[in-house]
Formats: sequence, C-alpha cells, structure tokens
Amino acid sequence: MIVSASYRTDIPAFYGRWFLNRFRAGWVKAVNPYGRQISTIPLRAGVDGYVFWSRNVAPFLPALDEVRSAGYPFVLHHTVTGYPRRLERSVIDPARAIAAIREVVARHGVGTVVWRYDPVLISSLTPQSWHLDTFATLADALAGAVDEVVVSFASLYRKTERNLTLASAAGERFDWVDPPLAEKQALLIRLVGLAAERGMTVSLCAQPGLVVPGAAPGRCIDARRLERVAAAWGRPRSVPARPRGTRPGCQCHESRDIGEYDTCPHGCTYCYAVGSRELARMRFAEHDPDSEFLFRPPGSISIPEMPTLL
Repeated sequence: MIVSASYRTDIPAFYGRWFLNRFRAGWVKAVNPYGRQISTIPLRAGVDGYVFWSRNVAPFLPALDEVRSAGYPFVLHHTVTGYPRRLERSVIDPARAIAAIREVVARHGVGTVVWRYDPVLISSLTPQSWHLDTFATLADALAGAVDEVVVSFASLYRKTERNLTLASAAGERFDWVDPPLAEKQALLIRLVGLAAERGMTVSLCAQPGLVVPGAAPGRCIDARRLERVAAAWGRPRSVPARPRGTRPGCQCHESRDIGEYDTCPHGCTYCYAVGSRELARMRFAEHDPDSEFLFRPPGSISIPEMPTLL
C-alpha cells in the first residue's frame, strides 16, 4: 500500500508534528471526504512507500529522514510557481522553496522530488508571457535537482471562481480566463522545450486532452518511481502498481490519502482543496497534533491507542 500525505492539504508545511506522532504510533484515523466514513489506515505494517505533497517542505526535513530510516521509500511532490501574492497569499518565496528541495535531494538523492508547476492560471497578473519567463527561471534554479515537472491548467470550479472573485474584489482587480484548448497546447509545447533544455520531462496531471509531443499523461502516485528510489538507497523492493485514478484522466497508482480538505491555510486563490480560506485558517488553529485524526469529526470519541510499531 502507498500512503499519500496529502493531495488534500499540506501536511509537511503545517502538520508535520502530527504526522510524526502517527507514524511512530503506526496508524492513523482518516475520514472519507464524501461519505464521512472513518477508516484506520496503517502507516507501517503493509506500507510500501509514501508520497508527500507540499509547498514548503523545510519544516518536514527531519520527518523525511525518519521515514527513510524506518525503511520506507518516499517521493515528494513540491509545488513552486512564483505567483504574485494576490494569488498565493502565504506561500514561501520560491528561492526558499528551491533551497529546501535541493536539501531533500542532497540528503536523499535525485528522483525523490518531483517539481509541480501547477495549476497554470492565465490571468491579467499571469499572462502566457509571464508563465514562460517564470517557468524558465524556476527551471534554471531546479536543473540537476529534479528530472520531472508536473503541469496542469487551472480547473475553474465554482469554489475556485468564488475565491478568485473575492481576491480580485479585495484590492487591485484582476481578470482570469480559461483559454481554448489550442492556446493551452501551444503554451505547453513551449514549456516542454524549456524543460527539456534543463534535463526535465513534462507530465500532465489528469488532463489527457492536452497531450502534446514531449508531454505525457502523468502518474503523480507512481509505484515505479518509489521502486527506483528504494533501489538507489540500496533497499530494493517491489511496490504494487494497481492503477486507480482519483478522477477522470488520472493515471495514479492506488494509494490511501490521510489528509482532509479545507485545512490548508496557504490561502491560494485557485486551490481546488479549499472552498473557504477562512474555514481553513480556523481549522488549522484548532488542530490537535496529538489526535489520532488530522481533524476529529464532530461527535467522534477518542479510542485507545493501538500498540506502537517502532
């Protein structure tokens, strides 16, 4: 089993102490975001590897060391876009993010980090020319540290448009668009070229209709990459690779996610995982790092700890 931590929230940036508490205990309680069923997910027994997702991995570096020391391969998906503050309220500066990525690679090797340049939002603050310049600058800074960059264009869900509208109304107004397919593909072709010049391949996250030469459908949760990491560490292992995408077009291998929506306080206006930035900040403030849940569901009760698996 692959554990995902988490495409629903930024556990490395904000909930690292909680993760380590649960990792040392060997299990976690997670709530299904749709039916609200509660599951117990093992974090050691039967686990083949971890996929982490973050915009600021620096606070989580000791946790990555501990996961590796316990014998579990991991891959970190780290988002760096360099967007203006109007779009990314609380994200760390790209230079700090890139320094942290390079620190992970220095400790654990090339292949452990995948750069995410997503979502690509076309707006009056970030026109296509802005993306080309920014992508090239970031790719220069990450050259040699990462071999893959995941790209996707922003999906303008109702909650995304609401958050963009609120951000625009709060100060200097800006506009955004969902470009036609041909325009997206033309931009993507140029990003593919920029990446290739710096030794990176481009993968598309759950948007197979945008495929262009040099950009294949991506597999963010990738058992084969976890196997390569394990082999590079001198601990070869077989990781089950059962295809089980989380949405149409998703190529990911099967995993169990331990995060929760509406809990990331980064405040990104385009985020699909946060419907209310105010709710996310409130829940972050109420978080209990000693709980078996990332966030305890209303009405649930504490249960005795299972034996610690060290």
